[in-house]
Order: sequence, then C-alpha cells, then structure tokens
Amino acid sequence: MANYYEECIRLFPEPKTVSNWMMGELLRELKRDEREIDQCPITPQHLTEMLKMIQEGTISGKIAKDVFEEMYRTGERPDKIVREKGWIQILDGTEIEGVIQRVIENHPKQVEDYRKGKERLFGFFVGEVMKETKGKANPKLVNELLKKRLKGDS
Repeated sequence: MANYYEECIRLFPEPKTVSNWMMGELLRELKRDEREIDQCPITPQHLTEMLKMIQEGTISGKIAKDVFEEMYRTGERPDKIVREKGWIQILDGTEIEGVIQRVIENHPKQVEDYRKGKERLFGFFVGEVMKETKGKANPKLVNELLKKRLKGDS
C-alpha cells in the first residue's frame, strides 16, 4: 500500500488528494472483492491520470467516481473511458446557458418563488441543470451562470 501511495505521490504530488482516493474508493473496492493492493486493476499511473483530469477540469469529481469504478472493473486508462463514455465535463458557458434557459422556462413557478425570496430553491435549479447535462456541466460555472440568470427579470 505504501509503495502504491509513494508512486502516486511521485506522479501527482498532492498527498491529501491521493490519500482520499486510496482510503475511500480504492480500499472500498479492494475490500469488496477481497483483493490486496498488488491485485488492484488500477495502476498508480491510471489513478494519477484521473486525478489530473479532475484538476484540469476535464471531468468533475462526480464523474471521476464513475471513471474510477470503470477503471477498476476494466483496467482501462481513464482518458479512454472518458472519451468512449462521453464523460468530458461541459465547460462551454453558452451550452450551459442554453440548459439554464430551458430549466427556467420549464419551472416558472419556482423562478417566481425564488425571486420572491425562497433562495433555497437555488439548489433545485442547480439539480435540474445537472440532471439535464447528466452531471457533466461544470458545477462552478453552473452556479455562476444560474445566479446571474435568476437575478434577471426574464
């Protein structure tokens, strides 16, 4: 386990991030399958490639969990999985704004209530946008664009 961790840190020098993924996702899968670390289908190289994809914004943390499970199941590289599954994060503001527009148009009552002070509905709108994009929209961008859009009067 220590060797695996050290190799990951060499490739991706963020100890906390590596530790979180190893202690959470990796150990959960190994325990479930009653495997030792030397039987792990995910190499340190593949794990750190996935972590770099999160860091670069290619995939979200939520999608990374799906990528991780697929890597564990198949032994494939994360970039191949992301390409084949179409899991690349949506960073195009125009595309996200289009989804936001549809969500707002489909929920006029909630928009009205939000603008009257029911700010807890913001999470509802974020959820609807994420649902429509199948979790691929960049959450930070969704929040920024949605706040601007909901402040408007259209």
